[in-house]
Amino acid sequence: MNERIRELAEQATQKFSRFGERDSWEKLFAELIVRECMNIAKNWQDQLENANSLSESNAVGIVAYRIARQFGVKE
Repeated sequence: MNERIRELAEQATQKFSRFGERDSWEKLFAELIVRECMNIAKNWQDQLENANSLSESNAVGIVAYRIARQFGVKE
């Protein structure tokens, strides 16, 4: 397991401790992973926009949006 996965697991554990049974630890952990994927896509989108590669930027933005929709995570 890489360090970022460990960090996300720790974040899920901390949130779970605060919110208790309202959400399961697994749900929180999965949401953090999905958000991480969305952030990676959004960062690439920003970099492509800065490089004036708008068609590629739009494509990456669509990927981030579809990840969010697929997993039901609000941006």
